[in-house]
Amino acid sequence: MSTLLVNRLSGLYSGTVLHEMDGVVTGIDGKKSAQQLTVNIDHVEGDAQADPKHHGGLDRVLHHFPREHYGQYRRWDLITQLEDAPSMGENISTVGLNESEVNIGDVLQMGAVTVQLTQPRSPCFKLNLQFGHRDFALAMQQSQLCGWFYRVLTPGIILLGDRIELVERKTDISVAEAMALYFSPEYDAKAYDRLVSCEGLAQSWVNSLQRRLATQQVEDWQMRLYGPKGR
Repeated sequence: MSTLLVNRLSGLYSGTVLHEMDGVVTGIDGKKSAQQLTVNIDHVEGDAQADPKHHGGLDRVLHHFPREHYGQYRRWDLITQLEDAPSMGENISTVGLNESEVNIGDVLQMGAVTVQLTQPRSPCFKLNLQFGHRDFALAMQQSQLCGWFYRVLTPGIILLGDRIELVERKTDISVAEAMALYFSPEYDAKAYDRLVSCEGLAQSWVNSLQRRLATQQVEDWQMRLYGPKGR
C-alpha cells in the first residue's frame, strides 16, 4: 500500500441545510465541520444535495477539495472574503494533495472506508453565486483546481485525522489531465477514446464522451457555467 503525498485528512464536512441564492436552491454553503463521517454506499449520513441529478449519486458520494486552492483563488481575486473550507461544498479537505497527483480510478483507503476516484468536479454557475464572481466556474474549469469525487466501495466511518492511502492505481490519467482532455473546446476523438476507456470513470462522463463521439460535437457549456439567466 503506497502512501499519497498527504498523511492525514485535515477536514471533514457534512450538512443538510439548503440555501437559496438568487432564486437557486443549493447546499454548497450548508456544510459544517465534523469529527467523523458515516459513509454509506449511496450517501453520507447527515449530508444533503439540492440537485441530485448533477450532485450526488453512486459516482459522487464524497467530494474532496484541496484546501490550499482557496489561497490560490484569493490570489487571483476570485475570492474576496474570508471563505475557506467547506465553502466549495466539499466533504473532505486535505493539504498537500492536488489534481496532478491522483488519477481517475484510484482506489483509496480513508479510515474504514474504501473509495474509488470517479471524476473531477465539473464546475457550475452556483460557484459564481457563492463567491460573487461571474466567471468563477470558468476559472475553475480552466485552472483545473477543481477537486474530485469518489464512489464508495466499502462503507464505514471516516474520522478526522485518518490517513488517506493509495490502495491501487487503475489508470494513467490524472484528474488534471482528465479536466484538460474533457474541457478542451476543440473536438478530439482520440482524447475522448482514451478518457472513456478509463476504469472507474463516472458513468455521466462516459455517457457524455460517448455522445460526443457519436455526434462529433462538443456540448454547449453556457448553461452549466452561467446558469439559466446567463449570469
